[in-house]
Amino acid sequence: MVSTRLFVVFILPILFSVIVGSIVMTDILQKPDRELNMWPMSDSEIHVSNDSSIQLIGISSQYSVSEPIEIKVKITDSAFNCGDLYVTIYNSKDSNVVTQGAFFEQCFKNESNLLPIDDKFSKLISTPGSYQLVVDMISKDLSNISTSGIFTVK
Repeated sequence: MVSTRLFVVFILPILFSVIVGSIVMTDILQKPDRELNMWPMSDSEIHVSNDSSIQLIGISSQYSVSEPIEIKVKITDSAFNCGDLYVTIYNSKDSNVVTQGAFFEQCFKNESNLLPIDDKFSKLISTPGSYQLVVDMISKDLSNISTSGIFTVK
């Protein structure tokens, strides 16, 4: 009686979870353009594809430790007139994330294509060094454009 209850309560749920998880993972990996990438960022460098349809506005090549980094993003591709904007600053030396900003549901009309709308990206970095700013715009259909810029803090 105890061994049956032990099997039903502890062992059966574990077996069920492993089987269902394997089926789901197999189904997902069978779809085109899908891969299992356990480590999406290498330790040696940050890979960013610069796209001409997205531009950084207001980034300088050098900032002081008391000066905030403030940028705007200009989108020229009409396919990206609505989506989520992510701004990440990495330490160029070791590729660690220093700070991030996310601006969700950024939708603009043709007369103004500067993002973020009704908000601003402003971060203060107090440690001198070299940094990489990466901007990603992900549209509602999950397509992505990105660009980056490098600056130093002294």
